Amino acid sequence: MFLEIITPDKKIYQDEVKRVRLPGSNGLFEILNNHAPIISTLEKGIIRVIDNNNQSLTFKVNGGIVENKDNKIIVLLESI
Repeated sequence: MFLEIITPDKKIYQDEVKRVRLPGSNGLFEILNNHAPIISTLEKGIIRVIDNNNQSLTFKVNGGIVENKDNKIIVLLESI
């Protein structure tokens, strides 16, 4: 899957990943390869990314929106 995390000011992250855990408005959820299309709002919390090298990365966020379609995830954040 391809993940892109951006704010109005800059691109924060862009790479192929295995999984992404997000702080959704209704609780934490995870996106894996071939996940159904989804658009969701995000709350304040931590985004956890596992990249293709099994490295874990975390991003503290204050809210935003995520869209996943055809194994491409775009996270639009208010700030980071």
